[in-house]
Amino acid sequence: MEQLENGKLKLKTNLADYPVTLAMKDGRVTSDKVELDFCGPEKAHNGFKDMIRRNSYDAGELAIVTYLQAKCYNKPYVMLPAPISGRFQHHCSGFNRDFGHVNPKDIEGKKVGVRTYAQTTGLWMRGILQHEYGVDLNKVTWMTVNEGHLEEYSDPANCIELPKGSDIGKMMLDGELAATLQGVDLPKDDRVEYLVPKPFDAAKEWFAREGVVPINHMFVVHEDISRNHPEVVREIYRMICDSRELTKGGVPSPYPPLGLEANRKGIQLAIEWAFEQKIIPRKLSVDELFDDTTASLGG
Repeated sequence: MEQLENGKLKLKTNLADYPVTLAMKDGRVTSDKVELDFCGPEKAHNGFKDMIRRNSYDAGELAIVTYLQAKCYNKPYVMLPAPISGRFQHHCSGFNRDFGHVNPKDIEGKKVGVRTYAQTTGLWMRGILQHEYGVDLNKVTWMTVNEGHLEEYSDPANCIELPKGSDIGKMMLDGELAATLQGVDLPKDDRVEYLVPKPFDAAKEWFAREGVVPINHMFVVHEDISRNHPEVVREIYRMICDSRELTKGGVPSPYPPLGLEANRKGIQLAIEWAFEQKIIPRKLSVDELFDDTTASLGG
């Protein structure tokens, strides 16, 4: 955080290029109160560990699961009710049909790959498998490639970390893993079939029933900024809202909304599933994720 001569607060910011945030990064949305220094890596998730472990950024996006863990371990960040990314997750798991058809329940007793156990895609995909298809997650061996973002966190006992450099997509294609939870990183291979049957139809049915688009990343700021410069936090939220309005082609529909109450059910679901999956040590309340400044945004 740096106070500029023109009175603006300059914040080191980790934010990737998304259609809904592009106007903040290309100069169409600016502020006379704050300057966002977009100094994070091109892929923002590569900066999450530095943000949480070393306070390397003043503001930016953070995976909702990482934020829930950060809150449990008293990390100095506070969330704005502003999803930066989100999507349906039913299509984010696959298997190689050459080794036989795999139904969701069939992964019990098998090895399934995921980049990290606490990855947000993994959270949502496992929750869907458990609550929609009756999969006992404790009967699956989760094969991971990377450690979590927080030093204080350890994976559950039914996780095994693969050697560095392991390619879970290739391992699935080679039959070493029954399936993988990989999102957009599923191998582009004709042999790959979705684990959830007709996932796009299933997602539409789920949304019609639940009314929630799973959140991937939220915008957060360092708590000192929210405490000492609430006007800057309100300005950042205004910039996020304005950037959404300028999204080329419009904001995708459906998409996670803005505002606390509009996101309460989705955030609550993330909390419940994270606790069930042993990603967080206690069940947080939605309201403790915000402070007086951020809770009032979008109200």
